[in-house]
Amino acid sequence: MSTLTGTEKARLETLFDMSDGYVFGFSDATMGTFFGEEVGIDIHDPKYCRNGTSKAKKMREFWRLENDCCVGELIQALIAEVEAHTNASSCFSPEEIVDKRKLIDQCKTIATRLLTGQINLDHLKQTATTFDAKHLIEQIRRIENSVNDDPALAIGTAKELVETCCKTILSVRGKPVSGTLDIPALTKATLKELKLVPEGINDELRGSDVIKRILQNLGAIGNGLAELRGLYGTGHGKEGNSGGLSARHAKLAVGAASTLATFLFNTHEETKHFIKQEATT
Repeated sequence: MSTLTGTEKARLETLFDMSDGYVFGFSDATMGTFFGEEVGIDIHDPKYCRNGTSKAKKMREFWRLENDCCVGELIQALIAEVEAHTNASSCFSPEEIVDKRKLIDQCKTIATRLLTGQINLDHLKQTATTFDAKHLIEQIRRIENSVNDDPALAIGTAKELVETCCKTILSVRGKPVSGTLDIPALTKATLKELKLVPEGINDELRGSDVIKRILQNLGAIGNGLAELRGLYGTGHGKEGNSGGLSARHAKLAVGAASTLATFLFNTHEETKHFIKQEATT
C-alpha cells in the first residue's frame, strides 16, 4: 500500500487527466504496455478492477495496492511522458505552460518522496493546526529536518510527539495530566479515555481476538519508542564510542509515532460528541 496523501492524489489526477476515467489519453492496450514495460505489472489484472474497469479507477487501485517504490517508479515514468508531450505541444498558451510546469514539478516531488522513503507528516500537520497545537507543529518540523541527517534527534522527537498527542487529547477532554507521567502511562491513560482498550471489546464480536491484539500493540508503540529513545535517541548521555541507528530506523520510529498519533487524534475527533452527551447526563 502506497503512502500517497489525498492532496498528492489530487495533483496527480489533474496532471494525468483522470477526471473522465482516462489516464493521459491511454487506450487499454497502450496503458497495459506502459505499465508492463515500466514496472512489470499487468494493470488489467482483476485485482485492480475492484472499484471499476475504467483506466482511472485501475490507476487509483494500483496506488492503493502497490508499495511506494513501485508507485513512485510508475509516476516518475508517466510524468516524463506528460512533460515531453507538454514541451512538444503547441496547444497551450504561455500561461497554461507555466501552470502545467508548476504542476509537473509538484508531481516530481511526490515521485521523489515515494522513491526515497521520505516521511510524510502532512495529515498530522493538519491535525496540529486544527488543535492549534504549536508545540506539535514544531516537533513535526524538527522530525522532517532531522530524520535523514540526525536519526537520534528524530527518534527522540518521535517519542515526544506521542507524549504531546496524548497530553493534548487528555486536556481537550477535560482530563489534563497532573505531575509527570512517562510515555507508557500517558499512552495507557489516553487509550483508556478513548475506550481503545482490549477489555472493552465484546468477546462475541467477530474478530474480537484480532481487534484486542491490535489494541494491545497500540499501547506497545509508546513503550517501544521510550525504550528506543533511551538507547539511541537524544536526551541521555552515552558512551563516547557508542553507535547509533540509521535514517531507516528513525523513519520506522517516526512512522510508528505518526501512525499512533494520527489514529488517536482521529478517534478523539470521531468520539468527542460522546463527551458532551456524558456531560449533560
